[in-house]
Amino acid sequence: MSPEGSSLSGRQPKAVQSALRVLEEVARGGVGITAKDLADHLGIPSATVYRLLNLLVAEGFVVRLPDLSGFALGPRTGALVDATLVPRVCTAARDVLAELRLSTRFGAHLYYFTNTGVRAADIDDEFPPTADERTLNLYLHASAVGKLLLAEKEDVDDVVSAPYTAITTRTPTTRSALLDQLSAVRRGGYALQVGEMDPDRACLAVGVRSPSGTLVAALALSARAEQHEPLGRQAVTLNEYALRLSPLLA
Repeated sequence: MSPEGSSLSGRQPKAVQSALRVLEEVARGGVGITAKDLADHLGIPSATVYRLLNLLVAEGFVVRLPDLSGFALGPRTGALVDATLVPRVCTAARDVLAELRLSTRFGAHLYYFTNTGVRAADIDDEFPPTADERTLNLYLHASAVGKLLLAEKEDVDDVVSAPYTAITTRTPTTRSALLDQLSAVRRGGYALQVGEMDPDRACLAVGVRSPSGTLVAALALSARAEQHEPLGRQAVTLNEYALRLSPLLA
């Protein structure tokens, strides 16, 4: 490696600081900011700015615009922002969840959606879900809540990439199999997975939407796999509760 290349190593604090300054300036400058703009604003030589941008683009923190006119924040930056958000549920919404839990024999859980993942907002500790938040986000293709999010995307490759991890023998591992499931989610208005995340567990999830129709959260019921038929019959009821939550969460 050349001395010039090694100067951008993560072992060099100054290089890391410079990369962070570039990332911050891209965020401040907005979509379309150019390398020359960055060099002028930060007082960093253009050659160094280009090298830092190449590193940030390679790692997904910055993207080049399709017409090559400038740069914008990348998907990994959004993931950092999403991770800092603390899910909050108002008292009125918690009251609705408490009512649901009293009326069902299944575990009832609320999740918020980010652009590329899910956040656990209110979990039923008495009847825990099949997987924790980290596991859900690792295997969105195998969870009912994850399928709701993926069904909203024009291209699932923006969030997950095939081939998908086979957690159980029921887990969809090909893009075509997953797309078939997502089409069913769109038609039915709910997602039901049986044994895909855990062979002994099942989950039903419906979306909670804002008044404008944006998917903001998921209301989910978890159960044992052998209970999947009565669980599936809860879709209508669960959607009714989701409608009640909509003005409280949007």
